[in-house]
Amino acid sequence: MTKHDDEIAAPNEEPGSEISFESEEELGDLGAAKAKLKKLKDELEEVKKERQEFLDGWQRSKADAVNSKQESMRNAARSAELLREALVHDLIPVLDSFDMAAGSDAWAEVNDGFRTGMENVRMQLLNVLDSHGIKRFGKVGELFDPRLHEIAQEMDGPGNEHSILKILRYGYSAGERVLRPAHVVIKS
Repeated sequence: MTKHDDEIAAPNEEPGSEISFESEEELGDLGAAKAKLKKLKDELEEVKKERQEFLDGWQRSKADAVNSKQESMRNAARSAELLREALVHDLIPVLDSFDMAAGSDAWAEVNDGFRTGMENVRMQLLNVLDSHGIKRFGKVGELFDPRLHEIAQEMDGPGNEHSILKILRYGYSAGERVLRPAHVVIKS
């Protein structure tokens, strides 16, 4: 055996302390060799346990980091959705004003060029909302749907029972979520 083979540092001992592997003549008897072997096996088991603890801790930390990243992404997406909806709620009254102006008697008297320009601006706003997943709904003649419409008034008129006779205020949705129901007049 070489000197290097005779002295190897034990993993759990402080740096600088070494385990000596004596030659068979120096060991003396079999009992001493067994005791030294048992000590080495115990130290190996301790190192294996410590390694497993470190591995388990690392895996938990990695899982926590992945979960944290996913939660941050969900929160960011939800914040973006809330901001988008806040903007839509701010724009809806502008579109309502366009609709009220276009439905008034004075609208027919407005210069054709001006009226066409204003209708184009309204269409641009609706197209921008549509490009961001916001849909406008409410149509005369369709049947009343309590998930989409609020009844402002019931009256007699043409069409099927519970069909929409007039749109007082359009509704808006984002995907399956209704941001604002349409206010309608239905046939009684």
